[in-house]
Parts: sequence; structure tokens; C-alpha cells
Amino acid sequence: MLAAFIDLHQIKNSKETEKSHYEKNKLDVLSMAQRGPQYECLKSEADIVFYGGSAGGGKTFALLLEHLKYAHIPGFRSVIFRRNSTQVRNPGGMWHESLGLYTQHKGHPREAFLEWRFPSNSTIKFAHLEHEKNVYDWQGAQIPFIGFDELTHFTESQFTYMLSRNRSTLGVKPYIRGTCNPDSESWVRGWVDWYIDEEGYAIPERSGKIRYFVRLNGETHWADGPQELIDKYGKDEQPKSFTFIRATLSDNRILMEKDPAYLANLKALSRVERARLLDANWNVRVTAGSYFQAGWFEILDAIPTGWTHAVRYWDRASTQPNEANKDPDFTRGIRMLKYPNGTWIVTDLKSTRDSPLAVEKLIINTASQDGRQTVIYGEEDPGSAGKADIARFTRMLAGYVVKKSRPTTDKETRAKPVSAQCEAGNVKILRGNWNKEFFDELENFPLGKHDDIVDALSGAFNVLCEKTSILSAL
Repeated sequence: MLAAFIDLHQIKNSKETEKSHYEKNKLDVLSMAQRGPQYECLKSEADIVFYGGSAGGGKTFALLLEHLKYAHIPGFRSVIFRRNSTQVRNPGGMWHESLGLYTQHKGHPREAFLEWRFPSNSTIKFAHLEHEKNVYDWQGAQIPFIGFDELTHFTESQFTYMLSRNRSTLGVKPYIRGTCNPDSESWVRGWVDWYIDEEGYAIPERSGKIRYFVRLNGETHWADGPQELIDKYGKDEQPKSFTFIRATLSDNRILMEKDPAYLANLKALSRVERARLLDANWNVRVTAGSYFQAGWFEILDAIPTGWTHAVRYWDRASTQPNEANKDPDFTRGIRMLKYPNGTWIVTDLKSTRDSPLAVEKLIINTASQDGRQTVIYGEEDPGSAGKADIARFTRMLAGYVVKKSRPTTDKETRAKPVSAQCEAGNVKILRGNWNKEFFDELENFPLGKHDDIVDALSGAFNVLCEKTSILSAL
């Protein structure tokens, strides 16, 4: 009996020693946070916190700090989601940011698994939910801390499903944190509505105030206190606490000191993106005229000398109007010049809706008119048919410099860079009988029926910006 007592006593002492050891390794995470919203987010005791507003507010770094609060607890597990795995690995993304932070605190990276392991055997994993079905990869999981980076990129059903995986048996209350930039069309806008004024800006006095909610039949019901929800919906309901904390660029003093040009980068965005990412407006919506307005363009009567690069970018279609489709897409070809002072000039727009042979003749004749100093770009559609088409496009333009372009983002994303430069007055137009058609389509984007001109304009601008070094070598 004495031996058994001694064994039990030794086991008890061993566990207490182990607990003491891990407590000694507990990090003062709040001291690592910048004072202001980032500090308030890490300090909040709400079950769910949405931390959102301006770009550059230090939101992603706050998510990374969350795991360190409990990294000393054996078996503590965290998962932070991005919508797809490419976003996790992007330069400046979560994995890149975690390298500088977690290695300082004895974290061991397992890059192949996008995972970190700490001396206590706690782990944090970066994962994706690219498709709706990916949530079922987490069936049966118990995750004490779940983070969502850029929450507006996820669907509400993805978010609410993962609430069911937010469980803990480690003595740590399970909790969720989500970062976001404003998006008036996202489900997140409804969740933060109480915190936003009529004009779309966060109400300073409400930032960080805790509210409560229950989910019933897919709907979220809110109250100022948990008892109000229990009285209304029954004692079986367990309200969760929620808060929204606003973020602004000025809160991130470290970024502003290290990269003072970042503010200028945000100011150079298109109107819609600037309102969202700099002004943190939750009401701004894309409407006709949001991306382009005719008044932004200076119209020239002659082409100034001194341009450095010229491209003709073709967005091709070969469908003639018919009974089944009386208003098909156009083939559009825009010629654009780049100048060393940071300006661009659109010198010409070619348009047609005709047979494939007629389209080819137009492209060949245009190349002859443009001359060999103009680099010709053709868009390559996905798949084997797209490869065969661009190969034929290249062959028929033998003797000219021909390049292919393969867009990888949506039309609005591709249009944002040139939209910002147009608004700044840096894109000019050569006077021509095509000007009205050009402006009409641009001003209706993205709500108009056709966007071929916008695609060609975006394509020409983007290749001039991204591939100047390539063009210089030709």
C-alpha cells in the first residue's frame, strides 16, 4: 500500500512539475501586439471576433499571435484557413509571415504540411477551403482555435459549418477569429451591421462591444445579452458571444514606419478598391461608372513622340450575329503605347463581328498597319483547343513579334490596375471615330452586356506593365 501511495504521489508531483514547466513557457502575447485594435482583438474574450477594415491594419499578424497564447499547452491545436492554398504560400502571406514569428518561439516548421509544431506538442496548421465540400475534410475534428484570413472570401455555410468543429477538451474555451476587408456584397456585411453607420463606416464607440446570437434554421438572431435569447428561443439554446473590431491602416504603426509608400499604393487603387481597402467603407458597391468614366481621359489630336513600347492586344471572337444570338461578342484589338513619364496612350481600336476568316484578315492587315515595332498579343483560352488556336494565331502572323497572354483572374480584377491609372489621368486617348464606342462600353463596365473592349484594354495595359523588360529585349 505504501508503494502504491508513493507511486501515486510521484505521478501527481510529475504532472504538477510538467504543468509548472509549461506554465513557465507561457508567452506574454499581449506584449507582442501593437496597442490599439490588434491588442483589443487578442484580449477579447468573445467566442467570435471579426477584425476588419483597411488593408494593412495588422490583421493577419493578429491571427498568427492567437496560437502563441496557448502554444505552451500540450496538444493545443489551431487551424487558420485561406480560401485556397496558393494564398497561404503567396509572398507576404501567412506562411511567409509565420516564419519570422514562430521560429523566435521555438516553433518547428513542416512546410510540406503547412504546419508548425511547438515544444509542448501544440500545433498550428494553415489550410484551405477552396470548395464547399472541403469543410467535410474536417468531420470529427476538435479544433480549439479556428481562424479565417480574409473571411469575405468564404461562404457563410463554410463558416457556420466550421463552428461545429470548434471544440476543446484542454481547458481552453474554444474560439474563432476572422479577419476581413469591407465587402458590401458579402454575408459578413450582415453580421457586422450593428457596428456600421448608415454611410458604411465603422462606429468607433461600438468597436469591441460584445453581442450575442443563436443560429436557428439557417438564420442568425441577435441580442444584447444571452438571457434575452434564452428567454425567446428556449433554454436549450446556447448563445455565442460576438464582436467586431475595426482596423485602420494608421493602427499599424510598424508597417507605416517600414513602408511609408504603402499608403500611396492604396491611394492609387481604383475608386471602388480605394473606398474598401483604404477608407474601410462597408457600403460601397460596383455600379456603372465605378471603374471608368469618360471625363478621366484626355483626348489627343496627335501621338506624342518618345514612346518606349507598343502593343496590340487582341480579345478574339468569331461569331456573326444570327437568329439564335443577335448580339454576340466582338473581336477587339487595342493598340497602346507606353511612355517613360508613366503615361499610356490608346491609339486605336479595331472591332468586328464576322467569320473566322474575316477576323484573321483584319488581324493580319492591322499588323501591317501597326508595323513591326508593335508587339502583338493574343489571349489563350484554357485547354487543348486554346493551345491550338494560339498556335494558329502565331503562325498567321509570321514575321511579327507575337506573344500569348493567359489571364488567370476574373475580368474585374484584371481591370483594376488600368482603372486606377485612368482615374489619375495617366491614360490618354487618340481622337478617332471609335472613341464613343470605347467610352460607352467602359462606362457601363461591369454591368454592361459586353466587356470585350475592357478586356483588350486591361490586357494591353497589364502586359505593358508586367513585361516591359521582355519587350525591351525584342
